[in-house]
Amino acid sequence: MIINIISIGKIKEPYIKDAVLEYKKRLGPYVKIKELELKAESFGADIKEKVKKIEGERLLKSLEKYNKENIFLLDENEKEYSSIGFSRLLESKDELVFVVAGSLGWSDDLRQSSFKKISLSKMTFPHELARLLLFEQIYRGVTIIKGKDYHY
Repeated sequence: MIINIISIGKIKEPYIKDAVLEYKKRLGPYVKIKELELKAESFGADIKEKVKKIEGERLLKSLEKYNKENIFLLDENEKEYSSIGFSRLLESKDELVFVVAGSLGWSDDLRQSSFKKISLSKMTFPHELARLLLFEQIYRGVTIIKGKDYHY
């Protein structure tokens, strides 16, 4: 199984970076993780929409090489999965692509795209924390698939 995680911006908080590295290490025996961090644009109040558009175009370009059916945008307004349901999603494909928006969220082009969308929660999280939650849920899903003791 190959899981691609594409996101806008780098993880800056050391505690989040450490936790993500721990989950990547735990996933190592089971899953090939590929990460792509795209440049986040600086912004002020007057150019937020322009920045979302630039970042959206950058994301769209990075997604061209993937099967559209395997791409999932993380969006709090979309379908939520239980951990078991998410494990079934992981199990359903040989390769998946999860995309995490930047600080400003999705551009209109991406929000209205035909890519599949999923929610980690109806709550809004900082994009760095959303990535950590995604890694944890991927790990939880893989342990469910493999029958390992983690999900109770």
